[in-house]
Amino acid sequence: MRKLENSELERKSIEAFKESAKTPIIIILDDIRSLNNIGSVFRTADAFLIEKIYLCGITAIPPNKEIHKTALGATETVTWEYHNDVIEVISNLKKEAISVFAIEQVENAIFLQDFYVEKNKKYALVFGNEVYGVNQKAIEICDGTIEIPQLGTKHSLNIAVSTGIVVWDLFQKINY
Repeated sequence: MRKLENSELERKSIEAFKESAKTPIIIILDDIRSLNNIGSVFRTADAFLIEKIYLCGITAIPPNKEIHKTALGATETVTWEYHNDVIEVISNLKKEAISVFAIEQVENAIFLQDFYVEKNKKYALVFGNEVYGVNQKAIEICDGTIEIPQLGTKHSLNIAVSTGIVVWDLFQKINY
């Protein structure tokens, strides 16, 4: 077995990425403090051809050298937009018939493995602050919540890790 060289990976150019059909998932980051987390989410979004990222509240925006450290250029490929108010973003997406789900631990949350994806439907996923999670008002206007089951002693995951887990799961359910 031989490790592949970067030149053998046949990655898309920026132009080809922008012209590619996108996975019908939108990521909403609300009040994310860590610039490294933001960059990591961009990189995950690039890997799975995510349609768009909304950056809300105190979430920093590109260009930013700290975001770039982990995004590694993904801020140039993934479409993104900044809005101060996450509630407005969620409301507007729902008006477009996009199903919006908060990724949070709440009463009656759907465990990720039990979340059913409808074909030909677009989903938006809300990820909240590293300490406080998704804003309660945002949760209340979402179509539902998805929870990542956790079996250990900790009760939370890093935002970038959570995004990777949920996006990978939905990507598989949409495409396979």
